Amino acid sequence: MSLHPTLQPYADAWTHSIEAISELVEPLVEADWNRRTPCPGWSVRDIVSHVIGLDCEMYGDPRPIHTLPRDLFHVTNDLQRYMEMQVDVRRHHTAPEMTSELEYTVIRRNRQLRNESRQPTAMVRGPLGTELTLEESMRLHAFNVWVHEQDLRAALGRPGNLDSPGAHITRDALLAELPAVVAEKADAPRSSAVVFDVHGPIEFLRTIRVDIQGRGTLETAPALGPAAAFTLDWETYVRLACGRVTAEAVADRVKAEGEPELTAAILRNFAVTR
Repeated sequence: MSLHPTLQPYADAWTHSIEAISELVEPLVEADWNRRTPCPGWSVRDIVSHVIGLDCEMYGDPRPIHTLPRDLFHVTNDLQRYMEMQVDVRRHHTAPEMTSELEYTVIRRNRQLRNESRQPTAMVRGPLGTELTLEESMRLHAFNVWVHEQDLRAALGRPGNLDSPGAHITRDALLAELPAVVAEKADAPRSSAVVFDVHGPIEFLRTIRVDIQGRGTLETAPALGPAAAFTLDWETYVRLACGRVTAEAVADRVKAEGEPELTAAILRNFAVTR
């Protein structure tokens, strides 16, 4: 392997998730491809189309030339329109067409990763014409594919892989967003702390400390007398942070302590991706 060691964990996580997705969808009958998933507006077919499209773009393929219909009510901004293009262009593909394209895409991407010799700092194409480093791109991709694997598992009633390599990358990606959720979006009091105690296949205890300037930082040390504290399981944490459920829908799975207005504001702003 010529892949840089820094990039190997992201390649391994992607491989684990994409193989799980292939295994999940291979035996599906045509009707199963139309099942709704927790990802707003997307079916099983749409999720797999999105994953194929992401990997085609990672490979370097040009984006499809396609006009979106005007009645896609779940598409409300430029990023969603960008992502919807690869999905809508495959919306009428049959089950064999979907599984064949997925298999072919995985073969090409595996070959690309085996021959990848670029440094982690190399700049690559990102969404909407942005540029990001190869490391950032592969980290984001591993995160996305694992989350969509979980979308498919929820739709098909096949839970699993909540502690896989992609799950650990997802944990770190979501934790990196917590300071902004608490300090900026929820406007937690200055010189305060908010604690998150997560249990399940992946466990962690993290504190967000808000300084006198209102900036939030992520710490592993517990806080005495926090302004708010949350206890929840890992699967619920992911579903909330990825916008798959509302706080009201999982109220029985989240224990929130502290000032009610603050805990409500944090839960209301908990989703960092959709």
